[in-house]
Amino acid sequence: MTTVFIILIFNSCKKEVNETVTPVQEEEAANYFSQSETESELVFNDVFDNVMGVNTEVGIGGTGIFGRISSSTGTALMKVDSIPPCVTITITRLNLPDLFPVKIVMDFGHGCPGADGHTRYGKIITTYTGRLIIPGKSATTTFDGFRLDSFQVQGTHKVTNTTASGSNHAQYTVDVTDAKLSKPDGNYTSWGCHRVITQIEGNVTITPIDDIFTIEGTAHGRVKHGNDIFAWQSEITEALKKKFICHWISKGIIRMRRETLPATSPWVAILNYGNGDCDYLATLTINGVTHQIQLPH
Repeated sequence: MTTVFIILIFNSCKKEVNETVTPVQEEEAANYFSQSETESELVFNDVFDNVMGVNTEVGIGGTGIFGRISSSTGTALMKVDSIPPCVTITITRLNLPDLFPVKIVMDFGHGCPGADGHTRYGKIITTYTGRLIIPGKSATTTFDGFRLDSFQVQGTHKVTNTTASGSNHAQYTVDVTDAKLSKPDGNYTSWGCHRVITQIEGNVTITPIDDIFTIEGTAHGRVKHGNDIFAWQSEITEALKKKFICHWISKGIIRMRRETLPATSPWVAILNYGNGDCDYLATLTINGVTHQIQLPH
């Protein structure tokens, strides 16, 4: 009986906020899920870059940990020997003598500092059906004890080349499912997204240094903060712009709202990444009030 009583008390301390809440709670919720959205975007953009960057056999090579990024300016230095020595890469052909499918494990061990200022732990495990620059080919990624800095990462990340026949603009569709980012303090974010990433510049060159991509799509999630859980959904209303030579998204707008709020609510949060400058600054507007914020970096 005592055990049941303790469980009931514990569960009653955590509640999902779906009903009408006070203005203070609405503002807090908007801030919490806006932070969660930018953190999730950071983590899974990093996964995308690493999956694409392993080598030119499976991707385009030279992105993510496989390219060198200055932590102070965000500018790519593009050195082929830039992979951190603390990363172990294991390549396994799953259907010899065929080259594909192939499984690649990036093992960061017990902590591997990168040139981008982030420390990674554990393993990123990706299975490729073919080289990702070929339409129709895909790569599915899972995680084994993987952390990016303090974020424990779970879930599935799948990228598929969905470039239209005859198009000069490479396009990738990314689906993140059952993702969970856990923090040491017990707070966490559950997240899923559908993204369409289109290369708008740099298509005709063989190196990624001049590549520029737009990102469109939707996402949804739940953020636990303290004793409350807030569910939200988001939509990119102005395509995000990501330059390879910049560590951060530099332009575009995301609208986010608590799941049960109408789209016309003043508590819809509007995240504006700016006018294209390469920096970690953005603005967040809630209930008509705009604040400058710092993006995770």
